[in-house]
Amino acid sequence: MHQRSAHRLARPRHRVEAPVVARRSHAAAPVGVVVLFLGLLLGTVSVLLPVAFGVFLLLSAFSFLGTRVNPLSIGFYLHTKPSWTAIGVLFLSAVLLFVSAYAYYVHGLGPILPGLRG
Repeated sequence: MHQRSAHRLARPRHRVEAPVVARRSHAAAPVGVVVLFLGLLLGTVSVLLPVAFGVFLLLSAFSFLGTRVNPLSIGFYLHTKPSWTAIGVLFLSAVLLFVSAYAYYVHGLGPILPGLRG
């Protein structure tokens, strides 16, 4: 008769690590808020400044959607993707700058060009 070996080969135990969760960067959100406040302050000097800052933030938000290139970072490349919150903050800041530039112009709070008060 064939006897079964009582002794089994033990399988090597491998550590099972948790899957790595891709973290997203929130670094652009505070920069977007600072650019928003700077645009609101400089809107009284010229209405074109908040519009220019708004265009910059809007293009930055759109560039974050498909790439890791970050015009707001020193290295110009992110190792992690920007968070949806940061993209939303940049987009909303751009919209607020456009609305504030229009309000400054309509209510006469800022000239189109510096020194051209009407």
